[in-house]
Amino acid sequence: GLIEGFGYRVRTLHGLANDIIHERPDLVGLSNDFSIIDEAESHEIMQDLVAQAMENHYDYLTSLISQDISEKKRQDVIKAKFPELLLTLARNWIKTVKDKQISIAELENWLSDPDTNPLMSVCLGIYRGYQAALNYRGAIDFDDLIRYALECLRLDADLSSQLRHRWPYILEDESQDSSKLQQEILTTLVGDSGNWVRVGDPNQAIYESF
Repeated sequence: GLIEGFGYRVRTLHGLANDIIHERPDLVGLSNDFSIIDEAESHEIMQDLVAQAMENHYDYLTSLISQDISEKKRQDVIKAKFPELLLTLARNWIKTVKDKQISIAELENWLSDPDTNPLMSVCLGIYRGYQAALNYRGAIDFDDLIRYALECLRLDADLSSQLRHRWPYILEDESQDSSKLQQEILTTLVGDSGNWVRVGDPNQAIYESF
């Protein structure tokens, strides 16, 4: 019986993050017409970067493969299985550093230690290339949405106050699926005296933060 779209808004947490960034995209160095790349385009960019990494670090990466296999099997691993493994590793690595809000500059500083595992440097190179590809497109990915939205709220107290007034009540469904950063966005929006109802099943939680 409610008037559709009047006095309330239904959003995914990524949709909410997109709304927040569009209020002040300049706070995180984005233009007003920034775009969001989909999973397919992101995957294509990563595939190209992994292929480049395999070429640039061939000797090191292939040295990680067990010597106790036949040459035929080894070549099969190098051509097919290893690139898939490196792609999965790099994607998870990039997602983790974004979730932890670690900058490329910080990573470069930490990984400048000569005792650093070379595989971390390979992942950093892929991350640099990935962000450069996003910047060239004037785009961000889904992980950027969350971290940039939180950064906007942290950098502009007036924006947080305005949105808190706009959305005085928050009902979060399936909250066991919310990441720590997503929780922090809602915590900031609610403030010290707001209204926030969380509905979720701890037995289905995919994040320890719930």
